[in-house]
Amino acid sequence: MADNTQIEWTDATWNPITGCSVTSPGCTNCYAMQLAGTRLKHAPSRKGLTQPSKAGPVWTGEVRFNEHELLKPLRWKRPRMIFVCAHGDLFHESVPDEWIDRVFAVMALSPQHTFQVLTKRSARMREYFGHEDRHRAVMVMMLLTAAKDLWLDTMALNVAALRIANPWPLPNVWLGVSVEDQQRADERIPDLLATPAAVRWISAEPLLGPISIIDAMWARDHIVVLDETLDWVVAGGESGSKARPMHPDWARCLRDQCAAAAVPFFFKQWGEYHPADQLKNADQIAAMGEMGTALRSGAAHSFEDQWTWKIGKKRAGRLLDGVEHNGMPVQ
Repeated sequence: MADNTQIEWTDATWNPITGCSVTSPGCTNCYAMQLAGTRLKHAPSRKGLTQPSKAGPVWTGEVRFNEHELLKPLRWKRPRMIFVCAHGDLFHESVPDEWIDRVFAVMALSPQHTFQVLTKRSARMREYFGHEDRHRAVMVMMLLTAAKDLWLDTMALNVAALRIANPWPLPNVWLGVSVEDQQRADERIPDLLATPAAVRWISAEPLLGPISIIDAMWARDHIVVLDETLDWVVAGGESGSKARPMHPDWARCLRDQCAAAAVPFFFKQWGEYHPADQLKNADQIAAMGEMGTALRSGAAHSFEDQWTWKIGKKRAGRLLDGVEHNGMPVQ
């Protein structure tokens, strides 16, 4: 688990489960996959989870439960926003329900924190919450966890007893889906809306195309929608050496949809590329380089109506039309 993470919308990451598999275009340049196959490839929690390819490390599909990581949130007394399974997917098809139960048990025993869950496996998430016995299984895991670890004081047991009486889902857990384009939004947002959650959110990062949230809500009208609302939208471009450019209108469209629906909007980053017509300061302009060279090297990209320049994540920043968007759900 990492405190003081550089992810702009959270405070810490927690990885009780690691490992994944490529499932959609947003996975192509996954930073967790790259780390697991390079700098962290000998770490016990990552070893063997990727295999080499011409494009770089690729997930094998194996997932791993990291017992030593599981209880760490219980030891953090200061409240934090915690991104759950930042280097995996809690609802991956190879993750057994019992592992998920244990993760939710720890989240239930840690009411001081807010846990942010993000998945590309929206159907699995919806199915998990659709089983009537899930709440009971999590509560049993809570009591076993509190009883097994003697350092947990009576307060933890009291919290466990309190949560048994409380309705499911847990009030300190936000459930979200990753949606990089309209197809993935159409597939995943209806599942999210049909999943009970205290807060529902989407992460459109890397944003690879325009997204209409309204269209996605009605993409599969056979889904029974419990509540046709989203509580938070995060958007951002891709970072890393192989990053793909984002058209500024894709981000603007999500911003405007959120403003019209009074949904908090968080613009995380431009990523490696920045719109040429918004390059303002001398540092950004100096990073552009010569047009022909930039085009040949991939350091510039032309949409039909917009040039973008690869100037690096730090230089590109996170101002959208001169404004920093830091919207967060209010509970």
